[in-house]
Amino acid sequence: MERIVVYHNPDCSKSLATLALLEENETEYDVVHYLETPPDIDGLKELLGKLGLGIRDLLRRNEPEYDDLGLDDEALSEEIVYDLVCHHPILIQRPIVVKGDTAIVARPPEAVLALIGDDE
Repeated sequence: MERIVVYHNPDCSKSLATLALLEENETEYDVVHYLETPPDIDGLKELLGKLGLGIRDLLRRNEPEYDDLGLDDEALSEEIVYDLVCHHPILIQRPIVVKGDTAIVARPPEAVLALIGDDE
């Protein structure tokens, strides 16, 4: 079975609930504390490719940094947005769960069950 990787924020109830579901289902996983070790631009692009999302789709618009950095300005280039997100990882939706070439934003946390159920 492919190893599960969870991009985790320990202060997020959805992220904690996702880890609890993985534990309940006896699924082995690795945790990336993305606030401490944020992805670089290439890593973020790879992650978005697995998610099938664009960079703006991954943004947490309710974070103060979103407004502070002017991310609602559609004129900002994609590369600038990538750079801002890498330097302010709190803007990344969470939790992100990766299995091989597939990734999901586990909202609701139960969405992870379909991802781990692929091997059963």
